[in-house]
Amino acid sequence: MLKRVFMAPDPGRVRLRFAARAVLGIGCAVVVCGLAGHSLTGAVAGGLAALLALFTVTDATVRGQAITTALLPVVGLPVLTAAAALHDHPVARDLTFLAVVGAGVHARRWGPRGHSLGVFAFMTFFVAQFLHAGTGQLPELYAAVLLSVLTAAAVRFGLWCYERRLPPAPVPAPPAGTGLARATTRQAVQATAGAGFALVVGQLISGQRWYWAVGATWWIFVNTTSRGETLVRGFRRVLGTLIGIGLGLLVAVPLHGAPTPTAVLVAVCVFGIFYTAAVSYTWMMLWVTLLAELLYGLLGVLEPGLLALRLAETGVGAVGAVLAVLFVLPITTHAVTDAWIQRALRCVHACTAEAAARLAGVPDADPAGRVAELEQLLGRVRLSVAPLVHPLTPMSARKRRARRVLALLDDCAREIRGLVAVAADPEASHDARLAAACWRVEAAVEALTGGRDLPVTEGPLAEEPALAHLHGLERALAELATPLRAPTGSRLVGA
Repeated sequence: MLKRVFMAPDPGRVRLRFAARAVLGIGCAVVVCGLAGHSLTGAVAGGLAALLALFTVTDATVRGQAITTALLPVVGLPVLTAAAALHDHPVARDLTFLAVVGAGVHARRWGPRGHSLGVFAFMTFFVAQFLHAGTGQLPELYAAVLLSVLTAAAVRFGLWCYERRLPPAPVPAPPAGTGLARATTRQAVQATAGAGFALVVGQLISGQRWYWAVGATWWIFVNTTSRGETLVRGFRRVLGTLIGIGLGLLVAVPLHGAPTPTAVLVAVCVFGIFYTAAVSYTWMMLWVTLLAELLYGLLGVLEPGLLALRLAETGVGAVGAVLAVLFVLPITTHAVTDAWIQRALRCVHACTAEAAARLAGVPDADPAGRVAELEQLLGRVRLSVAPLVHPLTPMSARKRRARRVLALLDDCAREIRGLVAVAADPEASHDARLAAACWRVEAAVEALTGGRDLPVTEGPLAEEPALAHLHGLERALAELATPLRAPTGSRLVGA
């Protein structure tokens, strides 16, 4: 875990800038709320709204990010109104909360914008429970949310918009399907069922902090597709919460909500959440847990018993998520993994074709964009294979095969990057042998994705850089045939 966080590559220091900008944006939002005369409750609500605006909006373009940010209050304020109005009506409140869960997950079918708006809607309802908001507080909360989102947007799109200097990040389209065949629809049903279990059991444990269990279930479902991914994420959430509670006993409880040191530690937690989110869910949950403890300290309700209750509610939420993915319209790991591997292999072919076209002098050929798409797809492959390579996985044969597949796909990506770098050289010329090598890559990809035998051709070692990368790519694709086909069919996780 330590190595993953502190030694993980950070090209262009994007994660560092992402985290530093979050601290600046959220800090400015809280200051603005304070200058507007809002109470501590309003400042907390505003800070959390700014955090969500900076964290959840992930559209590929800056313009898309700005539109999604502008839509956040449009979705969040009606949900906040409903949460406050139903605060004293438990049955209606609980049913509405479950409806928000289902709608928020289902919204992922519309891509990053739907995902962002769904998360913001859920968290708005959650924050209303966290602050025990009633209708009398709504004017202040409205103003705090609007001011904070506006302040966060000013920092993100005005003061420090580093994305303008970066190429748009490609976002892989979600798997296709209709009705219950669509993954997002099945997940919406699963999340609602899991949240229902967490809500009922969580209220049996605590009539005041039950929403922690629902929140745990919700966040376990975020950015997961298969039951294997959800199980691993649930384990990591509980582990991160446990470590965060231990750290809170040493740091947050002794502070007793002292304003200055608490504010400094809140800034550290915000930085930690944003900096570690992309590389370790366990670490992110550690910082989230410590942040929640510090906020409870500011509100004057933090005590060791509350931390034990948070761990228990988190465990209930994790159990709810596990039961839902195992027994409610389960999405198997092998189906998701196969789909992402096939999409990655097709992208390998597309990258090769674009690079060959660039070397042939086609002016519109742009392999760089395809390489970025391949990196995104390989990230999804790693996420889907995570349950198989987890240290606690008892199936050693599958673990070895999954690691071999990941290593060979990384080899493919490395050769593709080298080929694209050669193609970017204006002095690079087209070699007639490139067409034959690209044809062999195409045939290899079609064989791997179609379940056919893969012909292996051994040619002479190439000295020309582009051909050398293509031959390396051929070898990696040929070696992929064995782990993808064993022991049955083309499924990585076959019986």
